[in-house]
Amino acid sequence: MTSNPIGRITDIIDPGDALGEVLFGLIMALTWTVGSRLVFEDEGLDVHELIVATIGCNVAWGIIDAVLFILGTTFYKSRRLRLLRQIKAARSETAALKMLANEFPIEEAPFSGKAADADALYRSLLTLASRADPVKVSLSKGDLSAAIAVFFLVSVTSIPAVIPFLLIDSAHLALRVSNLFLIMLLFVTGYAWATFSGGRPFYAGMTMTCLGLLLVAIAIALGG
Repeated sequence: MTSNPIGRITDIIDPGDALGEVLFGLIMALTWTVGSRLVFEDEGLDVHELIVATIGCNVAWGIIDAVLFILGTTFYKSRRLRLLRQIKAARSETAALKMLANEFPIEEAPFSGKAADADALYRSLLTLASRADPVKVSLSKGDLSAAIAVFFLVSVTSIPAVIPFLLIDSAHLALRVSNLFLIMLLFVTGYAWATFSGGRPFYAGMTMTCLGLLLVAIAIALGG
């Protein structure tokens, strides 16, 4: 059994999806903290209001993302069930194979190769589909656990943003430290992404940092 929290989360949700949720949460928190510095530069910074708003925003979006995850999972399962029924109702083997080819285009797969290989793969899928029985679409315990993980990942990323305000008396210094901390976490997220995907960690970290800051700038410019 996996002993660390990150391992337990990636056992529930795909690592790429998990890191995507962390990235989203960091961008939301950074948008609030950077935006607050611009808004309250002349009026003064209300630390309590900023802490409540940052945590509240991420928790709200964590709930929204979790609900969207459940809806997306239900849609995906319903689509697969519909495909299975269409395959079983197909008038010929050729028609069924064409449905599979349209649903799972092999040129997008890392093992794409000769036409004979693709045909063998689709025929294997057709054999499995012909033996399967359609079942009612329902959410599993794993789906609900994944939705909870999505909520947790988006919500918890607000914590690094507010910790400096609890430890540093100067509101403006705490805000700078908070922003720096979140930017560092953008780099760490990109680094971890490359570690899971086999890319170049430092390059991915820098790319994620620049991308995150660009998205924050866009959000603030549009009043987000």
